[in-house]
Amino acid sequence: MTDNGSAKQVIIKPDADTLASYVATRFVNRIVKRVAEGKRMHVCLTGGTMGGAVLRTAARDERVGQIDWSLVHFWFGDERFVARDSDDRNEKQAREAFLDHLDIPAENIHTVASSDDGLDLDAAAIAYADELAQFAPSDRSETGPWPSFDICFLGVGPDAHIASLFPDRPEISVTDRATVPVRNSPKPPSDRVSLTRPVINSSKRVWMVVAGADKAAALGLALAGASYQSVPAAGAKGRRRTAFFVDEVAADQVPPQLIDREY
Repeated sequence: MTDNGSAKQVIIKPDADTLASYVATRFVNRIVKRVAEGKRMHVCLTGGTMGGAVLRTAARDERVGQIDWSLVHFWFGDERFVARDSDDRNEKQAREAFLDHLDIPAENIHTVASSDDGLDLDAAAIAYADELAQFAPSDRSETGPWPSFDICFLGVGPDAHIASLFPDRPEISVTDRATVPVRNSPKPPSDRVSLTRPVINSSKRVWMVVAGADKAAALGLALAGASYQSVPAAGAKGRRRTAFFVDEVAADQVPPQLIDREY
């Protein structure tokens, strides 16, 4: 299969560890290239087992210490509205795995307010949208009041949710704002803040990293063109590239014609 703009690519690796290493190398490659050109870069991170594994592996790349991190900004696709020091925070996982190992200005790490910051859930979502708007490009022909992420990482749940956009819930259909508060999430913790689909889909590259046999059905539906309302992962796409990086057991239901050997 050849690259065709935002056409979906599926890259399969034998196991989760090999997959994390492969994605981490390409992640650092992209940062090195962008920074070498003197360009600012926005990256959207995800939580979950594979999100953490990719970041921990990237942190061990010897090139990390040579990058000018002042040009790189990190964001989060969603966040659990819990205390700042909670292990449930995607921010905490990302800091421990990767961000705390970087010589990066503190203001380049953009986080969602926590439940102990003095804001309620709705105000936290609005505050995050306001911060995104501060980095919106002057030309918004392909985006809205938010930055266009060079890479947007996403995990995919067994129910095919992405970020905190769950199947058959109203948040997946929101298109008039950058963020949404999520209450009574099907997956605990119950309160969350999530980016909306327009923000995700204005990214240049969407990278979904998926491992485990429990993800096979969701991946198959996402690639089969299912409705994004019921299969949110089916509605995620980058403007330039959309890639599913998967291990062999997760790829059980992937049609052979969709498989790429390399990214």
